[in-house]
Amino acid sequence: MSIPGISGADDATTAGARTRLSDNYDTFLVLLTAQLQNQDPLAPMDSTQFTQQLVQFSQVEQQIRTNEQLEGLVTQYQAASAGAALSYLGKDAIIESNRTYLANGEANWAYSLPENAEQMRIEVRDASNRTVFSTTTAARTAGEHLFTWDGTTANGEAADGSYTMVITAKDASGETITPNIHVREPIMGVDFTGSTPLVMTPSGTRGLDTIRSVLTNG
Repeated sequence: MSIPGISGADDATTAGARTRLSDNYDTFLVLLTAQLQNQDPLAPMDSTQFTQQLVQFSQVEQQIRTNEQLEGLVTQYQAASAGAALSYLGKDAIIESNRTYLANGEANWAYSLPENAEQMRIEVRDASNRTVFSTTTAARTAGEHLFTWDGTTANGEAADGSYTMVITAKDASGETITPNIHVREPIMGVDFTGSTPLVMTPSGTRGLDTIRSVLTNG
């Protein structure tokens, strides 16, 4: 005897899966009762098959309970993420990103080099990925460094907006060095339209996983 429609894993939610399991179990009991009533007394049915069917139901129920617990954990995580994002409002954050906002003639980045760079070039690119400024005179020693761009370009002053810093660096052996780049920006709002909240800064939305620290202003 097979269990009818036991593929409850196709349901969109664990609530639907539990309802489907209950319906299947009721159907199973009806069929089992009918078979027991109509079995041959001289050749009774093997109880091992009944036991296997009941074990299958038990396993499915345990899986549904596990899914319900996981859904609860996801809900708690989303609530905690929302609370954390709201607590950041109005504060400056150190964000792992190479993109920031030029305003009032100033855009600030920080970068760290894992080792000394023999050659290094910094480029500032606009929203169309065009290089508007470049330099080879920035600090190249291992460690943390600040870099401020005043918006000056070869054609004059750049307009306020979002800009990206790109660093190309090599060590004394000519091997590429990968720096870590981050920015400091104020958190102006929180976007709850997605499955996880995003913080809003002057240069766009940021995932909570990109925030390295939050500063107390003033």
